[in-house]
Amino acid sequence: MEKDTLLVPWDFTEVAEYALLHAIKISKKLNNKITLLHVVKSIKKGDEVQDQLNKDTKKYSDEHKVEIDSAIIEGSLFDVISDYAEQNNVSIVIMGTHGIKGMQKFTGSYALKVIVGSKIPFIVVQEAPTKKEIFKDVILPLDYRIEAKQKLQWALFLVKYFGVKVNIVVPTIKDESLAKKLLGNIHFAEKILDKYEVHYEIHKLEGSHVAEEAITYAKEIDADMVLIMTTKDIGLTDYVLGAQEQYIIANPARIPVMVVNPRTDLSRYGGFSATGG
Repeated sequence: MEKDTLLVPWDFTEVAEYALLHAIKISKKLNNKITLLHVVKSIKKGDEVQDQLNKDTKKYSDEHKVEIDSAIIEGSLFDVISDYAEQNNVSIVIMGTHGIKGMQKFTGSYALKVIVGSKIPFIVVQEAPTKKEIFKDVILPLDYRIEAKQKLQWALFLVKYFGVKVNIVVPTIKDESLAKKLLGNIHFAEKILDKYEVHYEIHKLEGSHVAEEAITYAKEIDADMVLIMTTKDIGLTDYVLGAQEQYIIANPARIPVMVVNPRTDLSRYGGFSATGG
């Protein structure tokens, strides 16, 4: 059976290298190979960069003792990346971005549509990984929405493969009906995490600026990932990333962010389910 692969969009920039360095650390935990994907507008231009792509692939593979291959495909990065990922056993797409400044271009482009339209989870990074072991403390914002429960499946995935501590952050909600739904989600989370003997804490945020407060708390505890989920927009059939999620992706603390869709497939990893059963 062919190995699952971590996909890194590769444009020879520093932030692409940051994403690759994260992918290398992740690959050693998941036993995945890595594919560097370079997208060109015209396949003729692919010939011009093939040599450099081959050199980069060999350099990082030799240096870090991981299996890395590469591909050049024609089209727009944001049009082809999701299709490529779904057709090539990709488990996670790891993408570099340039923070708030870069996110202005990022959010105004197809990039967020790629993330919300994909069945593959994305990890978005702004800088190289730190020296410490990757992914030890993960922030999981939890609210009153029913989709929030599915985030727990990915928290369990991170626990299983990386041994993370799960730090749940919850907002202060004044609306009685919504507060009741939030409490239900908290109890559900406790039940699931206790069942799998997960090391976790629940932290209540005081104000109404949930995204900013979540990142502030993440900095306080030196968290190394925030796990967020796209949400179904009221009145629309598709999933979206709201302003808070966009802020978290481009957070000023430069903490990596994992973005998943409620429909993202986890069956390949097996071994757990956040159904409460």
